[in-house]
Amino acid sequence: MKVVALTGGVASGKSTVARMLRSLGAEVLDADQVARELVEPGQPALDEIAEAFGRDFLTSDGRLDRRKLAGVVFSDPQARRRLNAILHPRILGRLRERLRELAALRPQTVVVVDLPLLFDVSMPEFEQLDAIVVYATPATQRRRLMIRDGLSEEEAEARLRAQVPLEEKLARARWVVDNEGPLHRTRAQVERVWEEILADP
Repeated sequence: MKVVALTGGVASGKSTVARMLRSLGAEVLDADQVARELVEPGQPALDEIAEAFGRDFLTSDGRLDRRKLAGVVFSDPQARRRLNAILHPRILGRLRERLRELAALRPQTVVVVDLPLLFDVSMPEFEQLDAIVVYATPATQRRRLMIRDGLSEEEAEARLRAQVPLEEKLARARWVVDNEGPLHRTRAQVERVWEEILADP
């Protein structure tokens, strides 16, 4: 089984590239999706978040108020570290489990692990993977964040500042997909990356 990582800056287009890779035959494991599963009502991580941040970060039906929590963690590095300490060990553990399952069930498959924070938090076993980094300029990221998430310019800028600079991620990439242009150009780049992954011994 071949395993590669997918990462990039916030709102750079990782989800778009992940969909393209899935359509080409990759099995995609999405760390953000795992994180959403881990904070469903009844999950221990949600209880820990409520203890650490307060029950006012839950909605009236007991779900995590993501917008409210994001407003805190993207403006307060200490709060962000506290949240990461709760979630990241669980996310990595769940990803390891799924990789073991896939290795047993589909040993010939190519697995792409979508890890937005691959180079932002410590995860040595995944940092050693060959990485695809999706690129967009900070101006594009900011604009997409404001449109996608309904953020102010200041809120979008805070999210950009909270991540490792894109230049550092690019320096650690094996492949770079430039997602600044039209989708057909992104698709052509993804197809070239896929061919190289398949050609690897």
